[in-house]
Amino acid sequence: MPNVTVDGTEIEVPEGATVLQACELAGKEIPRFCYHERLSIAGNCRMCLVEVKPGPPKPQASCALPATDGQEIRTDSEMVKKAREGVMEFLLINHPLDCPICDQGGECDLQDQAMAYGRGYTRYDENKRAVTEKYMGPLIKTIMTRCIHCTRCVRFSEEIAGVDEIGALYRGENMQITTYLEQAAEHELSANVIDLCPVGALTSRPYAYEARPWELKKTLSIDVSDAMGSNITLCSRGREVLRVLPRINDEVNEEWISDKARYQVDGLQRRRLDKVFLRKRGKLVEGSWDEAFKAIAKAKPGKSIAAIAGDLVDCETMFAAKALLEAAGSDLIESRQTGMDYPVGNLAAVNFNSGFAGIETADRILIVGSNLRTEAPLLNVRIRKAIKRGAKVYIVGPEWDTTYPAEFLGDDIAVLGKMSKPVVDAFKDAERPALILGAGGLAAGAFDSALGLVSKLGLVKDGWNGFNVVHTAAARMGALMLGFAQDGGIADIAAAKPKVVLALGADEVNWEPFADSLKVYIGHHGDKGAHAADIILPAASYAEKPGTYVNTEGRVQFADKAVFAPGDAREDWTILRALADALKLKVGFDNFAQLRAAMVEAVPALADEGLVEYGALPKPGKAVKADGTISYPIADFYLTNAIARASTTMQRCSAELVHGEDLREAAE
Repeated sequence: MPNVTVDGTEIEVPEGATVLQACELAGKEIPRFCYHERLSIAGNCRMCLVEVKPGPPKPQASCALPATDGQEIRTDSEMVKKAREGVMEFLLINHPLDCPICDQGGECDLQDQAMAYGRGYTRYDENKRAVTEKYMGPLIKTIMTRCIHCTRCVRFSEEIAGVDEIGALYRGENMQITTYLEQAAEHELSANVIDLCPVGALTSRPYAYEARPWELKKTLSIDVSDAMGSNITLCSRGREVLRVLPRINDEVNEEWISDKARYQVDGLQRRRLDKVFLRKRGKLVEGSWDEAFKAIAKAKPGKSIAAIAGDLVDCETMFAAKALLEAAGSDLIESRQTGMDYPVGNLAAVNFNSGFAGIETADRILIVGSNLRTEAPLLNVRIRKAIKRGAKVYIVGPEWDTTYPAEFLGDDIAVLGKMSKPVVDAFKDAERPALILGAGGLAAGAFDSALGLVSKLGLVKDGWNGFNVVHTAAARMGALMLGFAQDGGIADIAAAKPKVVLALGADEVNWEPFADSLKVYIGHHGDKGAHAADIILPAASYAEKPGTYVNTEGRVQFADKAVFAPGDAREDWTILRALADALKLKVGFDNFAQLRAAMVEAVPALADEGLVEYGALPKPGKAVKADGTISYPIADFYLTNAIARASTTMQRCSAELVHGEDLREAAE
């Protein structure tokens, strides 16, 4: 490994490192605008200039210069200081004096670096250039006069998202960054360019002029819009969450989040349930907590009580509901609210065993019944990395735009039973083959057929388990760990005809089989579940309570409470605890600490953050000749849950990006 000297300190750097990386290892801060650790090197901005010997007697761009043995690097010489001041002066020549009205103010790289490395005055007297604004869709606001041509947005779209939508027109001073034909950026990761933009050229359209960063309280949380468990920060002011930002976690979401995770947050303020409602003479009317609990107790459910968990609930809520039902003597619990039924006795069989980081190293990947761009966008990003390393991808299911080369084998499950010899041979020769079974495959009954391919395709080897299941619900793996599911699925619960059904934010259930049951909806939005309910008990959303979530790779993660729930809404576990008193049942906890302790005692794996070890895969049963056409469960990426359906931003994205409606601003 090369030895270099940085400002008089000798250090050893990895082979292939750049001078900029060597300086960072030495603890030196190098200013930059175009360089980003996860993007290719562009060398556009020239802000990262350093002095290097041996070499020409002039400053050099450290981001694009390899570190070689014996180099002497100076980051603090007079030459470097003068060069950086000159670069900053050129960058600011055409930059408008927009800081007081710019949404990037207070967290702008250009502001910070102008203060740290700029001259403090300019010698430029000519007219500044101006660039017309570009339309990039309902999420990205553009003020392109501020653009410094770092091309981070261009490289992200091409390299990470795999959607070649943003590029540069013209040359030199006339260069402009734009989407092609100035159409909306239509991919599901588009808003990450807002975080990447080092100036105020690309900002958040829904968040425009809302707040300054120093006004906001930041709370660490977990995204519930899909089962990836992306790490996020909730930025709130008062009782309102104003925006969501990604947190860096290389094992899960790296530093990206989907557009839905970022922008469904305005749905937390709309269509909220903040009062108790009871159905009287066919209509829901406002009531009190006491009335509601008395009505439930009056039904005298006894053992005839069921609980169905929705997609967004935390582990504590499900454990509290399970404790309530166990005290009543009932085992009618289920979390797969759409009616899916697959074996839940061995959790390794329903887990993403390769891990998100591990799938990047797979060399053959078979995707069964999953449109990853809508079900797990950040997993699709990982598979793009595997492609760059030489992986080949095969897909069973209807065709979709994968953003990478892939071979579609058909949309019938029968394909799994008669896999062609070239495909089987390709997997047999692979070192790290992987199969990804999605919700479409599970719903179509492909589970047994997929599990039967484990030995045929050689998916399990020493140190490698390539059998993976991608869930679409943030609550699913936590529910399965808690035993909040049963063989037979929701059909068996309907067949039991329970007197009372507790719907824990369950909005996707077909309520027709429960026509004779008293339906109690415990949730936070007036969505499908609330419309069907006989009693509505207002609860807290994921932003309004602490909770434990387990993502689809079996990673336990904790979220904190950012704001208080509106009106009379309460945290779910407190509602269930009060309901236990009304039914004269003992559940064994009186506060959140006791609840979590009881949950950890029952399922010790939920005690600590990190991956859970589920053991070996079960042996596949008798070969089942399955057939049937696969379809994908998500028709509209932007409207998959109650919060997203309440969000005006997500409704606009759906209308414009999915359904092609032409939405115009009021001024137009």
